[in-house]
Amino acid sequence: MDLAGKFLTMNLSLISLEIAVTALGLVMLIADLWLPPERKRWMGYGAAVALGLLFLNTFTSHCSCALVGQSAFGGMFVQDALSVFFKRFFLLAGALVLVLAVEFADRIAGGISEYYSLIVFALAGMLVAASANDFTLLFVSIELITITFYVLTSFTRGRVASLEAGVKYLILGALASAFMVFGIALVWGTTGKFNFGDLAMVAGKFADNKIFLSGVLFVLVGLGFKIAAFPFQIWTPDVYQGAPTPTTAFLAVGSKAAGFALLLRFLFSAIPDITAQWASLLIVISGVTILYGNLCALPQRNLKRLLGYSSIAHAGYLLLGVAALNGAGQSALLYYLGGYLFTVLAAFAVITLVLRHLESEDVFGLAGLAQRSPTLAATMTLAMASLAGIPPLAGFFGKFLLIKAIVERGAAHPAYYALALVAVVGVVISIYYYFGVVRAMYWSETVADRSPVTLSWPARAVVGVCVAGMFWLGLFPRTALGWTGEAVRVLNALPGM
Repeated sequence: MDLAGKFLTMNLSLISLEIAVTALGLVMLIADLWLPPERKRWMGYGAAVALGLLFLNTFTSHCSCALVGQSAFGGMFVQDALSVFFKRFFLLAGALVLVLAVEFADRIAGGISEYYSLIVFALAGMLVAASANDFTLLFVSIELITITFYVLTSFTRGRVASLEAGVKYLILGALASAFMVFGIALVWGTTGKFNFGDLAMVAGKFADNKIFLSGVLFVLVGLGFKIAAFPFQIWTPDVYQGAPTPTTAFLAVGSKAAGFALLLRFLFSAIPDITAQWASLLIVISGVTILYGNLCALPQRNLKRLLGYSSIAHAGYLLLGVAALNGAGQSALLYYLGGYLFTVLAAFAVITLVLRHLESEDVFGLAGLAQRSPTLAATMTLAMASLAGIPPLAGFFGKFLLIKAIVERGAAHPAYYALALVAVVGVVISIYYYFGVVRAMYWSETVADRSPVTLSWPARAVVGVCVAGMFWLGLFPRTALGWTGEAVRVLNALPGM
């Protein structure tokens, strides 16, 4: 085999996971042509099992994920510990969301196979984002994710709220993409570099170049939209409320995590010298995002809208790990994302199973759930407690690690102490609205529906995995912290850190 053939083989082996997931989406579309309508719903279970097997396969020695420390396509695509961490995250999230999509299938008038396929295609974009080491691949991956979510958001075409959410997401997403493209053009125009490794070697020379810095800011605008950070969060509540519940769940977990994967690569692999000078900006964005999300969540009665504002607040908590500008903060960020996956999917699983036949998704739709399904009521209670940061669940230890990383930086920059105080205040505020949901389930005096909620065994499996994940990460964090610590070692150390 000649040299070109060897390089092609290596490149294909490194992207074998992405190829497999894309092929799964195409197979589902083709199978839709022959399957009878009554069997199409079950394709979601098959896809979830396939993704689960791919997830387990990432832990084997012969998987492409074991080929860490390698790159493909001229360094555009990297396979390292950080990318492997995020790929496992996305595969697990995709498998769980597909089960929720099957449970929600009776709310979708037509095209359920296409709905499943779009979830898989969005997952493929997330997998590419985990390995993006070049502006070209960054933009391609983020657009693949965003475009599929445009369709997924408005998939229940019979609901005006869904169509409105899709249109809003499309317009604001296109605007964010325009900012990002313009920013990439400015960065490339001043440095001549697309690859993050090449850019890192010259970025420090352009620290005083206003055109370069403007380009960096525009790229951050696009990434800020993906993670729903202030002031780029205005789309979040309406889209979360209007989109089908499985779409909202995947948007809250997968899309946000993909945004942070790209943000970490960009800030710490591409422009570490510039990032080290922007501690104050990151502190302000993180603190304002936490306060905005928590304060706006207080008056919300729609569950999905409440979780939308909660998602904004959690973007602020995750930004604590970025603002810390050190490995401890980055490791805490990844750990927090892991706990957030299980916690948020547990909450959306309950919403899907309990409120799927109701037009309203009001908090009081959960009234009497403790009698209708003690299992789901306990699951939602644990999810709300974890989101609020109550021990011994994953959310508590995640917040503790993030605040600890911030406080340790306080000696070098006193503003970190103020940021830690803001984070604690945000936790206190959040307890009120999270436990308002718990109060409705256990102590509401008005119960409109007293019929028991039946659960299929796949739904029970999703609930069980999420609850187990919340307790495992909260009580036995050592293994997960080992994974996150290894993952963040690939990021460049900042000057003076």
